[in-house]
Amino acid sequence: MAGREFDEKYRYDGNDLGAACTEQKTVFKVWSPVAEQIELSLYRDGSSPAYFTKEMQQEEKGIWKLEFEESLHGVYYDYLVRIGGKDKRTADPYAVGCSCNGNRSMVVNLRLTDPPGFESDTAPVKDKEQIIYELHIKDFSYDKESGVPDAYRGKYKAFTVIGTNGNYPTCMEYLKNLGITHVHLLPFFDYASVDEAGEESQYNWGYDPLNFNVPEGSYATDVMDGTVRIRECKEMIQALHANGLRVIMDVVYNHTYKEDSWLQRMVPGYYYRYKEDGSLSDGSACGNDIAAGRAMVDNYIADSVMYWAKEYHLDGFRFDLMGLLTVELMNRIRKELDQEFGEGEKLLYGEPWRADDSPMETGTKAALKANAACLDEGIGFFSDDTRDVIKGHVFEEKEPGFVNGGTDLETKVLYAVTGWRDGGASVRPKSCRQIINYVSAHDNFTLWDKLVLTMRDGEADFSGRYEDVLAANKLAAFIYFTCQGNLFLQAGEEFARTKFGEDNSYCSVPEVNMLRWRQTVERKGLVDYYRGLISLRKKLPALCDKSSNAAKRMKEKEVLKEGVVTFRMDNRDDNGDGIWEELFVIYNAASDSCTVDLPEGRWEILADGREADCCRAMPSAGKGVSIDGKSGMMLGRKGA
Repeated sequence: MAGREFDEKYRYDGNDLGAACTEQKTVFKVWSPVAEQIELSLYRDGSSPAYFTKEMQQEEKGIWKLEFEESLHGVYYDYLVRIGGKDKRTADPYAVGCSCNGNRSMVVNLRLTDPPGFESDTAPVKDKEQIIYELHIKDFSYDKESGVPDAYRGKYKAFTVIGTNGNYPTCMEYLKNLGITHVHLLPFFDYASVDEAGEESQYNWGYDPLNFNVPEGSYATDVMDGTVRIRECKEMIQALHANGLRVIMDVVYNHTYKEDSWLQRMVPGYYYRYKEDGSLSDGSACGNDIAAGRAMVDNYIADSVMYWAKEYHLDGFRFDLMGLLTVELMNRIRKELDQEFGEGEKLLYGEPWRADDSPMETGTKAALKANAACLDEGIGFFSDDTRDVIKGHVFEEKEPGFVNGGTDLETKVLYAVTGWRDGGASVRPKSCRQIINYVSAHDNFTLWDKLVLTMRDGEADFSGRYEDVLAANKLAAFIYFTCQGNLFLQAGEEFARTKFGEDNSYCSVPEVNMLRWRQTVERKGLVDYYRGLISLRKKLPALCDKSSNAAKRMKEKEVLKEGVVTFRMDNRDDNGDGIWEELFVIYNAASDSCTVDLPEGRWEILADGREADCCRAMPSAGKGVSIDGKSGMMLGRKGA
């Protein structure tokens, strides 16, 4: 069934598949070149028997269509598809609405789901820098001390609550005060691993796609009315925009929850990759791989991204296991978003790896880090090189990095500063614009837990107040905040978030995963440090520069001794101006303090191990500066 000849014969480039509903008309359209017959069934709700059935009409290119001269908004539906003489019932893979748990699709007039003012909702003006905050919707407000009303805790609606009547800022008020620019939300399309009608104590990260173009129902206040999840999802995005934050959606187009998906039922064998022995490819480690590189697979994914961008006003997309997709598809998505919204207006980035090999279509390249040179410069990828050199190997819990006792890493950590444009990694990016610098994400240990595991041998009190671990946490943040590229942090990293040593909490109880808002007070010094780094970063052209020439700002770098490195950067903007013409940065990962000679000039301390975004005068030229162990320091030199 798959192959170039099949694609050429049946490729359909219309973007009208699904159930299109207006006040006057409803049109059902699906693609299944192999079907002998398709019958549409309509339902009053998500569980009652069909009240209407009718065969669809076959058209060219494998399209089946049925049209009604009325609005069927709020009606549920599915299809009975006959292939090879056998009938199989399926929901609509192109659906934009669904029933509780997604087993029936729903007809939706999308304009009736817009909250008041949504038509005029726009993204906040771009900041000088993109600082991405990775957040799970349930984690955000599940803590009772979030101050969010019980009915909204763990829901889309939690984001609409401003002021929680507590003694300290939480939730949206906290996000506004932190200074981040983008909120990256873990998957919130309809996923299959949670019973939407079940207990609130259920939990999953959501990397289990069921209905790609429908919001997840467990985050809605009403799971039975399929329009509520749509409206409340839009309210969440609208609220984030109103509070100055752009919104990124974590998307999972590399696999489905199970092979017996709506895609498989509609066109068996087409949407998945298979090995030569006929078994499913499993480069996702989730049981199947979507066959990116085939015409209608690529159309499905590209159209889905565009749908979310247009209908939900999303500002960017993070691609799970992007290495299972193709360079060609990712570049196409980048181009289409640029054409629709303006160049670079939507952020695009992903994981440039996969769990295992996966057979690619002839003439395509995997969107892996090794193929970074083939990816558009506007497609970013997570830098595992930066992550691992700073805190240690992500899978070897006891293996430290530069900040927590690793050795012989001085030269590598300096390479990280320019986003590896000077070499030092397996791949040289086109520019630091392609690099996503980070030290923790939802996967693997939190930064705090990793530091505790490597620095407190034999101790497992992840709630302990260890001053050396706190210093290493600050230094880790200081390092990646002083590297060129894009910045990304896991929610709660800035207040020593712990998952009590759990490195794969995808289905752990909410109490393990949730943000504990009291920690923002208990770890106020760390929060303030991150807030200072965020504020300072936006003032520094040397670090905000995303051009291919950004690395040339590096004037000199030096390994002074074990654990201590320095570098100096040109900090002037495009007009040759800047508050500070040059930056001088020191990383001291050693346990002891040391004295470092300053270059000539009048220097001010902009950040050290105690505070960031400060401005303290330094002695005159030729003098040294003392820097504490396990800390960083940034100095700025003003012009004459």
